[in-house]
Amino acid sequence: MTAHRPDATLLTGRFVCLEPLSRAHLPELHRAIAHPAVFAGGYGGGPHSLPAALEDFVAFALQYYQWDAQPYAVRVVSGPHAGDLVGTSTLGDIDLPNEALHLGWTAYAPQVWGTAVNPETKLLMLGAAFDSGFGRVKIQADVLNSRSRAAILGIGAQFEGINRRVQRRADGSWRDTAVYSVLADEWPVVQAGLHKRLDVFGGKAVEYRDPRAPRRRVTPS
Repeated sequence: MTAHRPDATLLTGRFVCLEPLSRAHLPELHRAIAHPAVFAGGYGGGPHSLPAALEDFVAFALQYYQWDAQPYAVRVVSGPHAGDLVGTSTLGDIDLPNEALHLGWTAYAPQVWGTAVNPETKLLMLGAAFDSGFGRVKIQADVLNSRSRAAILGIGAQFEGINRRVQRRADGSWRDTAVYSVLADEWPVVQAGLHKRLDVFGGKAVEYRDPRAPRRRVTPS
């Protein structure tokens, strides 16, 4: 199957919907993710790159996100927080001849960490990628970002290795990058696993959590 660019359409699930990201989303996105906890793990270049003011965040976003690829804004779809923009993620580095792309540039408001938001976002985006004929989806994280690395493994991606000294962080140190992937023939198993994870949340809407509280691991029965 020949790969084609994912369509710039709304992706809707039980807990979230993904809207093609536009510049009009940036004030809401700033409120959601411009927090030290988000950038502490290396997002956007690490803590030293945190753009606290809206105008600084807009300048950061216009340079950081792959606007010519397929970035998304992530919204909650039901419950008391319905309509809230809680994060972003992108299908980028699109390589049509090799049927490969990169699912990344992902960040969420700390209040939704550990909820259904990330697994359903990954379910929708991986589905869009493989439905568009891609054979390999790369997912990666700063080697120091243990939270993101655990989340990537948690969706069923396979660890490929460490790319060393690949780029400078905002503080001048060199970043090593942990690389993972999901292949098209692995997608049915990964997809089933993500559905099983989401089933744990039942029909409940996304409930915000205190990001300072210990995370409670939810294991499917």
